Amino acid sequence: MQFLQVTTNLINRIAGRKQEFDELLASGDISQIRSKMRTNGRAADSAMREYDTATHEVMSRKDKILTDKKGNRRGVQHLWKLPIPYQAYINEIALVFLYGRPVKWTQVSEGTDEAFAKFLDVIKRTRFNSKIRQCKRLAGKETESAMLFRVFKDDDGNPDVQIRVLAKSKGDEIYTRWDQYENLISVAWGYNVREKEDKVVYHFDIFTPEFIYRCTKKSLGWQVEKEINFIGKIPIILFQQEKEWEGVEHLINREEWIASRNADTNDYFADPIAVYNADVIKNLPEKGDVGKALYTNNKDGVQNAMAYVTWDNAPQSKKDELDFLEAHILSKSFTPNITLDTLKSISQLSAKALRTVMMLADIKASKRKESHDELLDRTGSLIGAIIGNVLDVSLKSQCDELSVAHEFQEPFGEDIEADIKNITACLDAEIMSNETAIEKNPLISDTALEKERIKAEADERMKQQQSIFGDDGGEAGAQSFSDGDDEEDGEEDEEKKPGDEKKSKKEKK
Repeated sequence: MQFLQVTTNLINRIAGRKQEFDELLASGDISQIRSKMRTNGRAADSAMREYDTATHEVMSRKDKILTDKKGNRRGVQHLWKLPIPYQAYINEIALVFLYGRPVKWTQVSEGTDEAFAKFLDVIKRTRFNSKIRQCKRLAGKETESAMLFRVFKDDDGNPDVQIRVLAKSKGDEIYTRWDQYENLISVAWGYNVREKEDKVVYHFDIFTPEFIYRCTKKSLGWQVEKEINFIGKIPIILFQQEKEWEGVEHLINREEWIASRNADTNDYFADPIAVYNADVIKNLPEKGDVGKALYTNNKDGVQNAMAYVTWDNAPQSKKDELDFLEAHILSKSFTPNITLDTLKSISQLSAKALRTVMMLADIKASKRKESHDELLDRTGSLIGAIIGNVLDVSLKSQCDELSVAHEFQEPFGEDIEADIKNITACLDAEIMSNETAIEKNPLISDTALEKERIKAEADERMKQQQSIFGDDGGEAGAQSFSDGDDEEDGEEDEEKKPGDEKKSKKEKK
């Protein structure tokens, strides 16, 4: 049956029949499906070669073959190859200014507290903040990466979720299908698995909102297993971008070649060369002699008997070019030049002043946020679907109504002192409520819990006041501290009516 299917697929291809994606899946022609999907493998390989210092162009410098006067080989002179890891530096700075601090999630919808609490629990348990940094670093390095949300049953049979980071450098192949409106239709993940007897088997999993197709490469054709996608969404967040050092590749190559040639030149001329008169050479003192002395018959003086040949100055044009290259590599990749001297000078600056100093990186981060805003919106929607459809179906209705917002946090933290002063000023001017002040306070991480604590403290103070000035129910009112000898007490006794005294006597009888 499998042989017949392979033969049929081959005939259809030869005949030029245009099969739709679903028809190809139904027929098991996964090879044809792969050819119809986009992949960024070549660009990723090229970017990784530029990122790895071992494969930089300067590493291709050939060593110099040394020969004698007769042309016979007498040795090899190794030339310096000095790759500079600009790519890694630029990529890490870009990462820090985007995800240096975790993304802040807030609940926008009302009546969805349980679903939002579960949402934050999934963020924590899946180590989302760590995974998204890995994805961003790999995307900046390779131009593409992905975050796969895998749902499964744990050892106790309960549904659970974990995150797997996909990237070319990890042996993963990422394929995508888009419509004409740039909507993602399906994503495929190609990978190898070492099975029994050390046999490596290629797998190709295709994810759509409705189904997941587990495809395994066999000796003849493909084995396809179709699963229902209970999540209801494609469980992959795709990260795609140009490499972080895009546009400055040639500048980096040029600086590496100049630095390497300079190193070779320094080997020739950087160390001083001693020039001796013939008479001086004959009576050079030994290394360990005490009271060393040189004797010369040169009538022109000691300076002509011995001297040093030194390379006092390198060509100024070469130094100027190196400075030019470094400045433009960093500025044109929107990367601040962070050195120890820079760190010393900015150590006392506020967060607002730091943003000004690091303006280039902030501009680049703002550009990245254009696409990462969409990725985080989709992440929030995907996690909500995973909770409501798989992890806890009792929260299905809340998850359908759940709306979350995200906020990128400043890499160096907020200017907390200035924020608190502004909040206090607004409260004093009565233009901000206490509840809003709590929500805006940068020192408070859980605003709902903080409101409960403040209410509990207020209730406790009220009880303490009631215990001092009255009973717990507040019925007794304020108590008198007088001992009965006060003038006011006497006046009250005089105001009593005579009939009251008779009543009191009868009661005594």
